[in-house]
Amino acid sequence: MRHRFRRTRSQPRRVVLLCDISGSMSPYSRALLRFMHAGVISGSRLEAFVLGTRLTRITRELATRDPDRALREAAEAVRDWSGGTRLGDTLKEFVDRWGQRGMARGSVVVILSDGWDRGDVDVLAEQMMRLSRLAYKVIWVNPLKAAPGYQPLARGMAAALPYVDDFLSGHNFESLDELARAIAEAAGRDRWNI
Repeated sequence: MRHRFRRTRSQPRRVVLLCDISGSMSPYSRALLRFMHAGVISGSRLEAFVLGTRLTRITRELATRDPDRALREAAEAVRDWSGGTRLGDTLKEFVDRWGQRGMARGSVVVILSDGWDRGDVDVLAEQMMRLSRLAYKVIWVNPLKAAPGYQPLARGMAAALPYVDDFLSGHNFESLDELARAIAEAAGRDRWNI
């Protein structure tokens, strides 16, 4: 017996965006949140989180078509805007609470951060190792990378880099277009709408 209408379908991978909203990222965070908003409303399988001293899921807040309203609702949901960053602790919370339940398993995980961390860098390295084992691909976007002569001297960035598949800058629209192409390629899509 043959199934005539049965075909193999390829399903694009889920994309998880984790954006650092600490004070050091404030020059870039609004543009990166707009990027995240465009991804959420595109209808793609996408989850959005922000990282500060705590982890906050903002997918629902970004789901409205009005970008100003989406950013306003996201800002209301976040309690630690422009504070410090505890990348290791927030990534641990993500992996423990969301990642192991399947959100990160086989997904393309994009971390948008400059790598400045107030927490223990050993915790960050351990959580990046755990995340890299769960995810299909880890992309790190650091707006500071575009500076001439940039070196990953921030302890958090240096601890994370061994577990990163793609290291990109995110400082302007062209670099965000490059990021969209990298996400589309990793997720198995023709293109990623932004």
